Amino acid sequence: MKQSLQLKLSQHLALTPQLQQSIRLLQLSTIEFNQEIERFLDENPMLERDDSEATSYQPPPDGMGGETRERESGPSENSEAPADNGPQDGPAGGDMDDWSGESGSYGSRSGGDDDDGDYQDVQAAGTSLRDHLCSQLALSQMSERNRSLIRLLIEALDDDGYLNQELTELVDLLPPEEDIDLDDLSIALRQLQNFDPVGVGARDPRECLLLQLNALPTDAVSTLARVIIDQHIDLLAARDFAKIRRAVGCDEELLRAAQSLIRSLNPRPGAQFAPIDARYIVPDVVVRKVRGQWTAMLNPEAMPRLRINRLYAEILQGQRGSGLSGQLQEAKWLIKNVQQRFDTILRVSQAIVERQRQFFEFGEVAMRPLTLREIAETLELHESTISRVTSQKYMATTRGLFELKYFFGSHVATESGGACSATAIRALIRQLVGAEDAKRPLSDSRIAEILGQQGIVVARRTIAKYRESLNIPPVSVRKAI
Repeated sequence: MKQSLQLKLSQHLALTPQLQQSIRLLQLSTIEFNQEIERFLDENPMLERDDSEATSYQPPPDGMGGETRERESGPSENSEAPADNGPQDGPAGGDMDDWSGESGSYGSRSGGDDDDGDYQDVQAAGTSLRDHLCSQLALSQMSERNRSLIRLLIEALDDDGYLNQELTELVDLLPPEEDIDLDDLSIALRQLQNFDPVGVGARDPRECLLLQLNALPTDAVSTLARVIIDQHIDLLAARDFAKIRRAVGCDEELLRAAQSLIRSLNPRPGAQFAPIDARYIVPDVVVRKVRGQWTAMLNPEAMPRLRINRLYAEILQGQRGSGLSGQLQEAKWLIKNVQQRFDTILRVSQAIVERQRQFFEFGEVAMRPLTLREIAETLELHESTISRVTSQKYMATTRGLFELKYFFGSHVATESGGACSATAIRALIRQLVGAEDAKRPLSDSRIAEILGQQGIVVARRTIAKYRESLNIPPVSVRKAI
């Protein structure tokens, strides 16, 4: 085989380290971004925080950041942008959650410590269910043998206070020489079920609710509630009140009172002692109405103030080939990329605000359809860049805190030839269900018919999908007595 040399010209995209860093910083959430900044501060001595007085961020004169546009409009990573759709904002056998009962420098320094805590939350988070039960056990008057058995049962409880293991299984785990049988463990369980919170130690929701009802004074309502939970809990979960009335022989008023009593019970008695996992979101953008116009502004609390360490920079001025020169360049890149990140977030946020002004004025029902491509074409950015900007970035508005991706959604055609946002349709469904007669709730077909009368043509199956995304139960479950 003959060997030869050939010259060939070709073009290919090369992602420089600076561009790679810019893309990475842009797609990070605020928490991840702050963690990344802390890592750079620890590793690079040329970089430091600017502890001078924080000043509010001033956008570029044209409000668009021309230099950022030029850099961002070029090719980006070979990745597909996600879909344009934004996030879609009874006893046993039912949904138990419904029964829970009663810059040189750039940006600004992060806010200080918040000492305003809720004492009750701290206390609840600091006392586990196991500790709460063991403290009662320590004060009880019973033999050490019974104490040991109750401790065993306490260790077997789940976070909701239920005993999910069979007593026979627990007996098998005990050493034979202890001579403990099923009756001993059953007695210990009955003693545990007298502890606070009421309902703890139950083996299923039915037993949990009965324990709570048995602790109440006996009257006609509580007696009926016990019968319903004990014998007709499946009918109650299915909200088949007609069958319940025929089975127990009561009038509608008494049944309504019994249902109200049952709904006041807590099917998860141990949940109040679960550790509190508080997650705080710092909005990247704040939207306010300024001189009659809705305007997006960067949140100073979300932006770190960074600068070059002046001492090291002065030392480098008189030296060449120092090992710190590379770190100085990296620090400059980081500060520039941080600025580019927030400029891009602001541009995208303002473009969203301009297209969703009716939402800020009138709420979800006025949300208009919006796609990532529409914003990308307006700002002359790549669609994948818009996807990165809108993911895990949050906007604080007068109507609440929303992820930027929330403002994007598919559309449904109207009879007039226009389009209605899926978010607006979900808001209309929520309004219709909220105003319905509980004795005659609206079916999916009826909701579709009502929307059709307003010029919004939506299939019954689509209504069902939107209703489920709103966690609204079907018509059979919503029906009241």
